[in-house]
Amino acid sequence: MDYKEALEYINGVSWLGSRPGLERVKELLEKLGRPQDGLKFIHIAGTNGKGSCAALLASVMKCCGYKTGLFTSPYLYRFNERMQINGKQIEDEALADIVSRIKPQAEAMEQHPTEFEMMTAAALLWFSEQGCDIAVLETGLGGRLDATNVIESPEAAVIMNIGLDHMEVLGDTVEKIAAEKAGIIKKGCPCVLYQQEESVMQVIGQRCRELGAELIVADFSKIEKEFDSIYGQSFGYKGEHYALPLLGEHQLKNAAVALETVEQLRKKGWKLEQNDVEHGIYAVSWPGRFEIIHDEPIVVVDGGHNPQCAETVAANLINYFPGLRHVLLVGMLSDKDCQGTLKILNNAADEYVCITPDSSRAMPAPELAKLLKKYGKKVTVCSSIKEGVSAAIDAARGNTGMVCAVGSLYSVGPIRACFDLH
Repeated sequence: MDYKEALEYINGVSWLGSRPGLERVKELLEKLGRPQDGLKFIHIAGTNGKGSCAALLASVMKCCGYKTGLFTSPYLYRFNERMQINGKQIEDEALADIVSRIKPQAEAMEQHPTEFEMMTAAALLWFSEQGCDIAVLETGLGGRLDATNVIESPEAAVIMNIGLDHMEVLGDTVEKIAAEKAGIIKKGCPCVLYQQEESVMQVIGQRCRELGAELIVADFSKIEKEFDSIYGQSFGYKGEHYALPLLGEHQLKNAAVALETVEQLRKKGWKLEQNDVEHGIYAVSWPGRFEIIHDEPIVVVDGGHNPQCAETVAANLINYFPGLRHVLLVGMLSDKDCQGTLKILNNAADEYVCITPDSSRAMPAPELAKLLKKYGKKVTVCSSIKEGVSAAIDAARGNTGMVCAVGSLYSVGPIRACFDLH
C-alpha cells in the first residue's frame, strides 16, 4: 500500500461519519497489540482553544528534551499534519506502512472502525513504535466517547473553554456538553481547567470529586499583560515571564492553562526547567489562529466557527486594527451556528466577501450571503476561495482596509495557499 492508497482507504470510510463509542477502537487497538499501554499522555478536550493548548504543551515538552507526539484535527493542508513528533509530521511512507497494517485488522472486525478511530489507532501505533516519551492528544468530538479516550489515566486531563457546538451529539446546554468533556478525567488524574462560567466548572468539579481527581483551575487574574502588538505579546503569570507569538487575549488564557499543566507534570516528576518552558512558549507555532499572513493590505486568517470564536475574532479586530476597515472573508459549514456567529462578527465588520469552504458540509456562498444582507453592509459572493481572496484584497486596498478570513478551519489551508504558505 502506498501513501495515496492509504489515504483513500482511510477517507473511504468517511461515510460512516461520527459514531460515538469506544468498542470499535478498543477492539482495533487490541488487534494491534495495545500500543497505547506503553505511552504517557496529556489529554485535552474542550470546544475552543484545545488545539492551541495542545500545540503549546507539545512545544514545551519538546524544548524540555522529551520526544513528544502530537495528535490533532482537522488538518490545514495535508493529512499528515494530524500526527507529529517533535514538530515533524509523519512521513508518507510511514503512514502508508501503518495503514497497511491497520487495514486487515479493521476489515476483520464485525463493525468497521470509523475514519477518526483508524486515525487515532494509527497515531498511537506510530507514537509507540517511535518511542515517544509523551503524547499530547486532542479529542475529536466530546470526550467521554471520543476515540482518544481509549487511553488509561493520562499524566493530566485538560479541559478548555466549553461552548455550544456539536449539540446534536453532545447535548443542547453547556452543562451537558461539559459532562461529555469531563469523560476524559480518570481516577487519581489531575484535571486542569480553563476558567469559565460557574455552571460548567461545577460539572467538572463534581466529576473530579467522584473520581478523586485533583482539580486545578487556571487563574486568569494572575495574567499580567506586558506587551501586545501584531508581532506577538509578552505576559507574566504567577511571577514568571513569557513571550508568545500567538495573538489575542484568549491565547494568554490558553497559555495559562498550559502552564498550569506544566506545573502538574512537574509534581509527577517530569523535569521541566523554567528556561526550557519559556522557550517552548516562545517557539510555539499554530497556523490559522488569528494569524497575519500578508501585509499591504494586512490579511488575517482564523479558523473560528462558533459564537465564542466570533467574540474573540471581533475583539481582536477592534484591538489590533482599530483604524482600518474590516473586510471579512467568510465561509461556514451549514451544521454550525451560522446565525449566532455572524451576528457577533458583524460588530467588527464593514464589508463581507462570501466563499464556500472545501467541505461536503459547507454552506454555499449565496446562502451565506442571504444571511449577511440583513445587516445592510456590502456583500460580495465568489465562486471560489481564490476568487474570494482576490475580491477581499481589492476591497481592502490602500491604507484604509484589512482582510480577516474567518468561519471555518476548512478554508484556512486553501486561503494560506493563495499566499504560497504551506
